[in-house]
Amino acid sequence: MTYSGEVRVGGSADVHELKDLMITKVAVGPMNNNAYLLRCRATDEQLLIDAAAEAGTLLGTIGDDGIASVVTTHRHGDHWQALAEVVAATRARTYAGREDAEGIPVPTDVPLDDGDVVRVGEVRLTARHLVGHTPGSIVLVYDDPHGHPHVFTGDCLFPGGPGRTTNTADFTSLMDGLEEKIFGPLPDETWIYPGHGNDTTLGSERPRLAEWRSRGW
Repeated sequence: MTYSGEVRVGGSADVHELKDLMITKVAVGPMNNNAYLLRCRATDEQLLIDAAAEAGTLLGTIGDDGIASVVTTHRHGDHWQALAEVVAATRARTYAGREDAEGIPVPTDVPLDDGDVVRVGEVRLTARHLVGHTPGSIVLVYDDPHGHPHVFTGDCLFPGGPGRTTNTADFTSLMDGLEEKIFGPLPDETWIYPGHGNDTTLGSERPRLAEWRSRGW
């Protein structure tokens, strides 16, 4: 089956099957949040990115195997509404950016700094800290050894632009971080999984970087 990354609240999940990792994308909640369930194909261990809303939907997607961990990309409330219920049901370890942990009402077991590694079975994800949308937003990079990278960007990068910022300094910080840590080192084929809406690639967005800088959002 072909993965499109196009999901809607109340609809079916979409599954991106890689050689070492399965990525299940589901849309939940009134703000059309994306949650991503990652499953290591060698060990069947699972990790959830953003327990955003609709705990029943997320737990149904997780299934009887449970999850070992859940990563919250940032502290905004629409990304953790179901976190307490999911953690209570699964006893998963919780991860979040160090600077955002205090804004998440479920305690963070493992605070993340730039460059930290998050594991799901035999798969390694690298956390990149981007300041601007929030002080502690975390992007997760999977550098697939069999193909191009895959990046879970939370609300830091979407098709058509960076995440929302409220002042010039935050916008500049977010753009600098995106160019230094994402657009700079990663190829055009890199697949982007955002916190809301459809997926994109770095190649699709790269030509617009100067435009984003000029418009200021």
